[in-house]
Amino acid sequence: MPVLVMKFGGTSVANIDRIRRAAKRVGVEVANGYDVIVIVSAMSGRTNELVGWVDEISPLYDAREYDAVVSSGENVTAGLMALTLQEMDVPARSWQGWQVPLITTSAHSAARIEEIPTDNISTKFAEGMRVAVVAGFQGISPEGRVTTLGRGGSDTTAVAFAAAFEAERCDIYTDVDGVYTTDPRVTDKARKLDKIAFEEMLELASLGAKVLQTRSVELAMRYNVRLRVVSSFEEQSDNAGTLVCAEEDIMESNVVSGIAYSRDEAKMTLISVADRPGIAAAIFGPLSDAGVNVDMIIQNISEEGRTDMTFSCPTNQVARAEKAMQGAKDRGEINYHDLVADTDVAKISAVGIGMRSQSGVAAKMFKTLSDEGINIKVIATSEIKISVLVDRKYMELAVQALHDAFELDKAA
Repeated sequence: MPVLVMKFGGTSVANIDRIRRAAKRVGVEVANGYDVIVIVSAMSGRTNELVGWVDEISPLYDAREYDAVVSSGENVTAGLMALTLQEMDVPARSWQGWQVPLITTSAHSAARIEEIPTDNISTKFAEGMRVAVVAGFQGISPEGRVTTLGRGGSDTTAVAFAAAFEAERCDIYTDVDGVYTTDPRVTDKARKLDKIAFEEMLELASLGAKVLQTRSVELAMRYNVRLRVVSSFEEQSDNAGTLVCAEEDIMESNVVSGIAYSRDEAKMTLISVADRPGIAAAIFGPLSDAGVNVDMIIQNISEEGRTDMTFSCPTNQVARAEKAMQGAKDRGEINYHDLVADTDVAKISAVGIGMRSQSGVAAKMFKTLSDEGINIKVIATSEIKISVLVDRKYMELAVQALHDAFELDKAA
C-alpha cells in the first residue's frame, strides 16, 4: 500500500482529547488505503518542563543525560497514540527512535540524521500493522545512546521518514491552517498560501517564520518530499492547508510571496579595524568558533588603512560575540577601537522566487519604508530575498506597509 507520513505537533496532542482527535484523522487515511507513519511530538509544554528539570538539577548538564530525559516526552505521546488507535480497531504500534533504528550523529541535543533503515517497519506493515507511531525528535548514536535533533526536530523526523519510505506526501499537523504571506497577528490582511516553493519556505523559515523547522524544509527540498501544512483543529478539505513543493509545480505566483520578520536581532559594529588582507577571516573565524550565527555583513570604505565592520546576530549571542572579539584582540589577531552593539533592531525580509525575473523589488521596498519614515540600518540580498535591519519600534509598521505595497492580500 502507499505510505503517508502524518506529523502531529505538541498542541495537536496536548491532551487525551486531542490525541483522540488526531487518531481519528489517522483512521481516515488508513480507510483511504494508506499505510501510515505517524510522527508525534511531546504533549504541549512537556519538553519545556523536562528541560526545566534538567536545568534545575544540573545547569552544566551532561548532554547525553539531557537527551535521555527530554526525549521521554515523545515516547509517552507515541504510546498513547498507539493505544488510542488500537481502541479504534486500527492495527498500530509505537516505535522509539532506537527501535526503528533512526541512526544519527553523536552531537547530543543537536544530532543530525544519518540513516533510516526501512526493514523493521516495512516488515510489520507486511504482517498487517497499518500505523507505525514513531516518537519524533530522537534517534540513536553510533555509540548506542539516545540522541535528540534540537527543538522542532519532529518536523525533520517526519520529512526524513517520508524520504526514506518514498511516501506519497508528508502532512504536518499544527495549530495554524497553513503558511501565510506574513504573521496574521501583525496584519489582518495576511493571506493563506495554497502553494509555496521549497526555496521560499526555506528562506521564510530561516528568517523568522515559525511554521516549519528550517532543517525539515532543507530535507524536503533535497529529496523532493511534498509537504502539506494543515491545521489539527479545522475540518479538512481537498485544498486544506498549504502545499510546500517544487517551483515547477506552481503555475503562477506573486513576485514577493511573503514578508518575514525577526525581532531578536542585534547589529554589532567593530569600529576602526585595520584594513588588511585576511581581516574578515580574523574576525569571523573566532565568531564561528564561538557559535555565533552571523547573518548580514557590511564593511565600510577604508580610510587611512582603517575600516568599520558591521554584522548582525541573534540578541542572545551578543555576549558570546563580544567575548570572542575581545579574545581575538587580546591575542593580537585583530585590532579595533571599539565594539558597539545595538540590540534594539529588527530584521524585515521580503521573499519570493519571482524576484529572479522581476526588477524593481528592492526599489519598491526601500521607497515604501522611506515613505513611512523608517530608516534602514543594514541591507542584505540574495536571489530571492531582500532583508533590512530597522529600529525595532518600526517592526510592525514595516511589515504592514510592505505587505500592502506588494499587494500580498491578493492572489497571483
